[in-house]
Amino acid sequence: MKRVEVLAPDGVPEVGSGDDLAGLLTAVAELEDGDVVLVTSKVVAKAEGRVVPGTRDDLLATETARVVARRGPTTVVRTRHGLTLAAAGIDASNVEPGHVVLLPVDPDASARRLRTRLAETTGCTVGVVVTDTAGRAWRHGQTDLAVGAAGIRVLDDQAGRLDPHGNELAVTAPAVADELAAASELVQGKLGRRPFAVVRGRADLVLPLGDDGPGAVALVRADHEDMFGLGSREAVVRALRGDPADVAAFGAPAGPDDVLAAVVAVTGTTPRQLADGGLEVDADPAVLRPLAHAHGWRLETDPTGPARIRPPGP
Repeated sequence: MKRVEVLAPDGVPEVGSGDDLAGLLTAVAELEDGDVVLVTSKVVAKAEGRVVPGTRDDLLATETARVVARRGPTTVVRTRHGLTLAAAGIDASNVEPGHVVLLPVDPDASARRLRTRLAETTGCTVGVVVTDTAGRAWRHGQTDLAVGAAGIRVLDDQAGRLDPHGNELAVTAPAVADELAAASELVQGKLGRRPFAVVRGRADLVLPLGDDGPGAVALVRADHEDMFGLGSREAVVRALRGDPADVAAFGAPAGPDDVLAAVVAVTGTTPRQLADGGLEVDADPAVLRPLAHAHGWRLETDPTGPARIRPPGP
């Protein structure tokens, strides 16, 4: 029988700038080798002096790398950490009025510092995960996920393993750091004043001291891998605008078959394929321009002949 325990100690006082998180945790919990310590990004940020005057609207631009989508009062952005979060993860709860809590500057570095400090004070080898709350694109509600990690395998890559029927797994890779973060919230609660949790029973995920692992940044999809880098409305606007700075938000350039299918679907014409892999199209350039932009290709126009859509250059 496999057993995992998730413990969230009571008795942690209000955290302020400069507080020793390791000391606060060890005052209320006894750690063991192989434990995974989870701590909310809010108390990490408070300890690191990330409580600032202002509102979410005041600070949103400074914490945003690019806007993903807007719907009414909600703005979902890609932060400079690479995270996709509503309001850039800026938190206005459990803080004095007129102030907000920003995410830690480098959550992976925060996790590494806490892990080192815990090893110094307890002699234990533990993993550390910094958690935050996020929504999901296709589901209601929120769950906690890992925004920082140290000393833990954040992904359990099972590619190449065989299932009980002998089928080889190809892309199965549970995001175990996110799963641990979600489990911790079940015992911490949003109003319970329990900023720490300890998961016991997954020592197999914990790395030896001196090996902090790839960090939670390894869970973040790069722009070229992101299939949902923009909201549906925003994608239309960005494609029509055609700003070269927006190309990354559409992901990696599309392959020739995808571009050909898109041109046929939008224009109703059958392009002629060129020797370099490009397409010659008898269609309005005003239609082809956003189509090419959204697929990462280049549009070339000639007033004396048909337009051409070419793959991105070197």
